[in-house]
Amino acid sequence: MAKADSLETSRRGQPELPGGAAAAAAAAAAADAGRMRELLHGLLAEARAAQRIPWPPVNAELYRVLFPELTFCLPEEEAAWLRREFAAELARLEAA
Repeated sequence: MAKADSLETSRRGQPELPGGAAAAAAAAAAADAGRMRELLHGLLAEARAAQRIPWPPVNAELYRVLFPELTFCLPEEEAAWLRREFAAELARLEAA
């Protein structure tokens, strides 16, 4: 029997992790989303408090590219709000 055949499938047809690991994986994903939320809100707060871009140019460019990507582990409404707010802060800081 193939390894994949031995895994139970969830209601969505996805393989379930053996030994109740699905619940552990869901808890880990929620914890990761929480840590990502803290990071994103921290960057947004740092930008809001600044009068000019508060990071070295290479970091600012990295945040410009990565910030939107990092929001995708969050609920869509929250992610969209964070992307809009961060883009607005960057535009404000660049205009300063």
